[in-house]
Amino acid sequence: MPFAVAEYLGDIARDVSHHQRVTETVTLWRPTGPAEIALVEESGWRRWPPRLPDQPIFYPVLNEEYAIKIARDWNVKASGSGFVTRFEVEKTYLDQYDVHQVGGKTILEYWIPAEELDTFNDHVVGTIDVIATFG
Repeated sequence: MPFAVAEYLGDIARDVSHHQRVTETVTLWRPTGPAEIALVEESGWRRWPPRLPDQPIFYPVLNEEYAIKIARDWNVKASGSGFVTRFEVEKTYLDQYDVHQVGGKTILEYWIPAEELDTFNDHVVGTIDVIATFG
């Protein structure tokens, strides 16, 4: 293989490797009510809305079962319906945050400060998908 071709293929391999590192994602879930889901829909299913004044953190969760429990048991009671969403976030971005265990072994959340939510949204990969509805 001529040197120029080998060098070109090496450049492509490095680019692909870099792209894979940049786009490695973590799957997260978020239980939500009808008002918040309407705002997510308005964003084209790409961004979470700003937190309300009494909401200092945005807390996506690390497993579907926990999200279902909150949507079904809390959101329905509070607002008549609950939704479970699933979405992907760049792993390299999430690595700066700790995972918080807020109950049993599988009750895990990230705590994103409200003032950092715009930046968090910039690292959502793809769309925010509704995977379950209750109420």
